[in-house]
Amino acid sequence: MSRVSVLRRAPLFAALLLGASFAASAQNVLIRNAVVHTATAQGTLERADVLVGNGVVRAVGKGLSAPAGVKVIEAEGRPLTPTLFGGITEIGLEEVSGEKSTVDQTVALGADTKEMTVRPEFDVTLAYNPDSVLIPVARIEGIGWTLLGAGTATGGSIVAGQGGIERLDGGPDPIGPRVLFVRLGKDGLGLSGSSRAAQWMILDQLIDESRGRITPDNHAALLTPAGRAALQKYFGGGGRIVFGVDRAADIRQLLRWSAKHQLRIAIAGGGEAWRLAPQLAAAKVPVFVNPLSNLPSDFDQVGASMENAARLQAAGVAVGFSEGGASHNARKVRQLAGNAVAAGLPWDAGLAGLTRVPAEAFGVAGEVGSIAPGKRADLVLWSADPLDVSSVALQVWMDGRAIEMRSRQTELRDRYLRPDNGLPRAYSAPSGN
Repeated sequence: MSRVSVLRRAPLFAALLLGASFAASAQNVLIRNAVVHTATAQGTLERADVLVGNGVVRAVGKGLSAPAGVKVIEAEGRPLTPTLFGGITEIGLEEVSGEKSTVDQTVALGADTKEMTVRPEFDVTLAYNPDSVLIPVARIEGIGWTLLGAGTATGGSIVAGQGGIERLDGGPDPIGPRVLFVRLGKDGLGLSGSSRAAQWMILDQLIDESRGRITPDNHAALLTPAGRAALQKYFGGGGRIVFGVDRAADIRQLLRWSAKHQLRIAIAGGGEAWRLAPQLAAAKVPVFVNPLSNLPSDFDQVGASMENAARLQAAGVAVGFSEGGASHNARKVRQLAGNAVAAGLPWDAGLAGLTRVPAEAFGVAGEVGSIAPGKRADLVLWSADPLDVSSVALQVWMDGRAIEMRSRQTELRDRYLRPDNGLPRAYSAPSGN
């Protein structure tokens, strides 16, 4: 069956499967006879059931009974997973990338003077728009949560600012702790005097300032009082710091520097991370890779490999997935995981990279990222293998509520495909219509 055929049939199938009896407000449901990929130590459960009560998973197992008043959904042996992590994105922080008034993920207070401004207190979650049209586009593809990332720009610094986890349920507030973002390597050269060595010089100064070794009234001080307080939260094993970095030499220096200052770090990108897999595993550093970056597209990724994720995981590194600038195509994260599996990553590790690994890395594993009693009932029922791009999400639940499988894109599709909408057809009518 073609991809187009699957897409056209999926909304109809979901309607037949769920029917009018499953209201959007329902929070109590029994999903019966599914292949339940728990993303926990339980692994995959064949022909299993998931009972949801008041928006929370109550039980996972075989032969569960539905209490009175609980709706029953027959999965008919199809895969059920937690909602997926969309990667590090700007969903809700941008609508049209080329229209500056709709882009909120960077701060560049020194842009007019070409001066570096360091504002780690900058928190992009304050600009999050829960009504963004990008949210339903990602959500109906099984993406239930994302890490909002702060970006860098001229007039800012390599320390981009803070972000956090947002569930794509229409709620306005992030969950879990804040995450600090730092850009190293070639992408930070324009913000660090055109030298990688200067990046470490700047970071060392920021450490000294935040710890009081350089006083706020010093003529060379870079931080505001709020900036010093923000950085202090990440020292001594505090909050997670995500470093955007690819080159093995830069990753090696990062491991030394973070160990010296007792920082909890993660890596986004990691094009050459496989070269330091044992060191990353020993330091317990999760790495969020893009398996489609498998060729030397620049000098920071000369050693890029399609086996990057597989080699890291084999060494004991927690591997997740993210693609830079993927806000409008967060659904492609499934393709990233699928490509990594095709290149040797175990299937379960591929799913974990979209569920459990990011949840644990960013401090929200108590709420999302797995199917287990007590966790939010954020679930996806798939037509087939969720890591295969020919599969589709048949139904998404957030806190046990069935999400309407509709977005701006499906509305535009239906506008031109339906013959009775009063608008000219975009394409010739299929034979038989």
